[in-house]
Amino acid sequence: MNIAALFASRLSQILIGAIMAVVWLTFALLNVRAFQVTGDAVYLVFCGTESVTALFFLVRTKPVTVTVHGGDWALAVAGTFASFLFTPAEQGLLPAAAALIYLGAALQLGGMLSLNRSIGMVPAKRVIKTQGLYRLVRHPLYASYLLSFCGYMLTNTSPANVAVFGITVALLALRILREERHLAQDGHYRDYMAQVKFRLLPFVF
Repeated sequence: MNIAALFASRLSQILIGAIMAVVWLTFALLNVRAFQVTGDAVYLVFCGTESVTALFFLVRTKPVTVTVHGGDWALAVAGTFASFLFTPAEQGLLPAAAALIYLGAALQLGGMLSLNRSIGMVPAKRVIKTQGLYRLVRHPLYASYLLSFCGYMLTNTSPANVAVFGITVALLALRILREERHLAQDGHYRDYMAQVKFRLLPFVF
């Protein structure tokens, strides 16, 4: 059994789901506690958007094709876990950056509504979306993650959170490149790539 098949197996999915549930629960409890101490609703917003992401993942559609590369699966799992390593800090470099979390949350919900049940964790072809926010960039959902992560790091600045931010950004970029390599096998997606030039940030990437 290769790595991709191992990750895709029923047992692995259950184990990964169980581990993610524990990590997410710890993450959520820490942020709820931070809200109780500070009264800052931004912690609840950040937890809420991550919860919605988990919900959409549970009801995602069955893919038409899915990557068989073990590296893609390992990257997807690492990228998914990394964001749950953010923890509340006593101070922030730029408290006003909390606005980025709210903006990221709004864009995340918009991206999910556009993507609907075609959301997934690993490179897979489900239904190619070209409407809504997908007219602006090819990965608006990832763009919303980037905004939220940046806002969280700037409002909860610590060496650990700066490191987590750097790791999540690197993993995010790698996931996009690997996903598009898989999706570009489809002619319709190549047409979409020609129409929407930018992956994540207009005029940047």
